[in-house]
Amino acid sequence: MVRRRRFLAAAGSGAAALAAAHGLPSGATQTRKDAGAGPTVFRVWVAGCAHVGTDRRHGRESLAHAIRQSEQAGPGGFAWDIALHLGDIAGSQGFPDEAEGREVVRQFAALRTHRREQFYCLAGNHDADPDYAWHRTWVDPTGDHTARSGVDASRRPFPIAGTWERYAFRAGNLLFLMMSDRNDLEPPVGRGQAGARGGYPAGAVTGETFQWWRRSVEADRDAVIVSAHHHMLKETTVGSGPWEGTGRPGPGGGPPKGVRRGKYAFAYHGYFPNGAPEGASYLYFVDGKPDAGAFETHLAEHPGAIDLWLGGHTHTYPDDRLSGRTPIERKWGVTFINACALTRHHAGRSPMSRLLTFTDGSDAVRVQLVLHTDDFAPRGFADAYERTLRLGKPFRMATA
Repeated sequence: MVRRRRFLAAAGSGAAALAAAHGLPSGATQTRKDAGAGPTVFRVWVAGCAHVGTDRRHGRESLAHAIRQSEQAGPGGFAWDIALHLGDIAGSQGFPDEAEGREVVRQFAALRTHRREQFYCLAGNHDADPDYAWHRTWVDPTGDHTARSGVDASRRPFPIAGTWERYAFRAGNLLFLMMSDRNDLEPPVGRGQAGARGGYPAGAVTGETFQWWRRSVEADRDAVIVSAHHHMLKETTVGSGPWEGTGRPGPGGGPPKGVRRGKYAFAYHGYFPNGAPEGASYLYFVDGKPDAGAFETHLAEHPGAIDLWLGGHTHTYPDDRLSGRTPIERKWGVTFINACALTRHHAGRSPMSRLLTFTDGSDAVRVQLVLHTDDFAPRGFADAYERTLRLGKPFRMATA
């Protein structure tokens, strides 16, 4: 049964020191509490991998479908305050084009009770073209191309500080660190050359992004820190281990034998000999260094440095398990959540997302699984997969 609570319109304020540390306006951390008794809740809808173009070719609106479901009254609908889309909004195996960009904007226009600026987006490997021009123009997290994207930065409920590649925003004492994938770099890191097609699924960031993340984490030790990237970190959640994205090559370097393409498939990303197939399902490159382990090393040396890592990339079923790992796991004092995917036809699994509910004054966060079709179970909340997680400190929401 859908459990609906009061919808909170968010407007800006918060801890000035933390805002200043990230170059955020002083009004960027305040949230208005509605009148009435009871604790304030703040709901973050976490989705990704809409692969709009792929589903559209099959007559389905992956992004608009999920948006309409979220805003509907009655069973299947749910309230949210902000949404994160964690990359791969495009479905092309080559560079995404203007037609798909216009389709993304059209599907975002399905929003009725929310505005476009309540979506905070980052780029995935399928969103790549040279310099991520497509993502910067049509998805436009910084609001630099309002005429095409429809994103007006001044209307953000929580203003961002940074660039399309990496940016921060603050809601109460929640600090979100949003990092895009860099699949536009030259092979073997990415498909950053004319005519390149698919086959570079391994995750990548620049050294500047890692250092920005590290400084941000170290500067805000009093914050509840939520890190987001298109990819999961190595050996954290289902399918995030070496060769778990593609399967090991067979004799002579050919496709691996015994790789199933159906439910519970081992090779989540098919078979791609290009790039770095070993790391196809996790954040593999930092500044072009393979299997860099930069984030993993920092978290191992500083347990609990962040609270949550949100990602996707690997499309799973809710009950997937591989190498003892499921879509939600805890490691280094951090909870890792694979929230994807919204697509029905790109890799052909069950469309789903997650709803995270933070309660003012509580260190517990409620994580609900949202199903967007009836493929796996009835559409709506799948109560069997609900989790209650603990944060390193209570969530605090400044009130006006």
